[in-house]
Amino acid sequence: MTMETTLLIIGGGPGGYVAAIRAGQLGIKTVLVEGAQLGGTCLNVGCIPSKALIHAAEEFHKACHYAGDSPLGIRTAAPSIDVKRTVAWKEGIVKRLTGGVGALLKKNGVQVVRGWARILDGKTVEVLNSEGGGTGAANDAGGQTTRIRCEHLLLATGSEAVELPFLPFGGNVISATEALSPATLPEHLVVVGAGYIGLELGTAYRKLGARVTVVEAAGRVLPAYDDELSRPVAARLKSLGVELHLESSVLGMSEDGKSVRMKNGGGEEVAIEADRVLVAVGRRPRTAGFGLESLMLDMNGRAVRIDNQCRTSMRNVWAIGDLTGEPMLAHRAMAQGEMVAEIIAGKRRHFTPAAIPAVCFTDPEVVVVGLSPQEAANQGLDCISASFPYAANGRAMTIEGTEGFVRVVARKDNHLIVGWQAVGSGVAELSTAFVQSIEMGALLEDVGGTIHAHPTLGEAVQEAALRALGHALHI
Repeated sequence: MTMETTLLIIGGGPGGYVAAIRAGQLGIKTVLVEGAQLGGTCLNVGCIPSKALIHAAEEFHKACHYAGDSPLGIRTAAPSIDVKRTVAWKEGIVKRLTGGVGALLKKNGVQVVRGWARILDGKTVEVLNSEGGGTGAANDAGGQTTRIRCEHLLLATGSEAVELPFLPFGGNVISATEALSPATLPEHLVVVGAGYIGLELGTAYRKLGARVTVVEAAGRVLPAYDDELSRPVAARLKSLGVELHLESSVLGMSEDGKSVRMKNGGGEEVAIEADRVLVAVGRRPRTAGFGLESLMLDMNGRAVRIDNQCRTSMRNVWAIGDLTGEPMLAHRAMAQGEMVAEIIAGKRRHFTPAAIPAVCFTDPEVVVVGLSPQEAANQGLDCISASFPYAANGRAMTIEGTEGFVRVVARKDNHLIVGWQAVGSGVAELSTAFVQSIEMGALLEDVGGTIHAHPTLGEAVQEAALRALGHALHI
């Protein structure tokens, strides 16, 4: 079977499906190829299911807290959790969202081909169709090969978990994908890697009742973030009873598969008994298995090199999202996908965001937007920075979340805001205000002079700006 289309997209994750929807809205004939589930890693085994599990763990942890001596005066019986039902609830959310994506694609005239793509050249892709259908006529036969020719080829294949050669996935060694759908809770989970994925899931498992040990090669948790932001997270891990081994390296599993061999900070080799090991040392662009090498594109290491319109080194071949390297964020891929569709439709667009927010859903949450004080200094900018502590925020007190702060970074000469950082309860929801202020070119005076609702966590944003101006009101 042979098909012709204007735009062919490989990958139905956030970048790919958003590009397809926008292309459909603009009247571009579009085919989307996806071998697994629509929504990609983010909707199926990443952003959405992880936040669902984190929420369930937090609610269970609160219930356990109320069974003890709660200062709120709430008393409950000792709670229990049905993990299978929790996972089913999580999967219900995923199903609703992925189903919604499929409906939006159909509504906008996008033909979805279920199957695994292999690139033949920059204009031709061969797809081995999956059994069991899809939304397009190409799927009706099931299991057959479809050849698709296109004018524009958009690569949106995403990323995959990094596997350690001495700790391969399988059995009790799992990636985040398996960690999000546990049939049972482990008695002892060892997490390899103290980045955001390892800490988000490690914290959730600890709140669900598992014993958790984290092994990290760096000298602190969240090593990609500055020490002021990671310190409250480390303190919370300690209070939860998570065991940390910093400046330590994993060597592999013991012969009987019941222990993780590790070299600690003192150079001693020790063994940690574990009935499950989560490897969360990062992700890498998914470049293998679909014939990418046949295009001989310019690369940045393992990532496809693109310009500020997401064009690759081959004419009318585009790439977006995790395939193009850091930052590997779903919202970056979405913005790139929308832009590519508009460029193909004849609109003038460039991908030049002033800032892209990054959020860690740890406990407490961490948000980074724009430049930190050190990054600003490294760029030769003369900046001022100021922090406002949650301990001085009334709303933070009422939700028992006084750990953390909001920090602003602005140029000293004209007070232009170039960065925000925050750590604390609920700070993920402040990320929109942070990125909007930078994108719109706000000054400290703009944020300081904006009336913020009281009592809210957002007041800390205004207070940080006021403090940078030298006249904070509540500290």
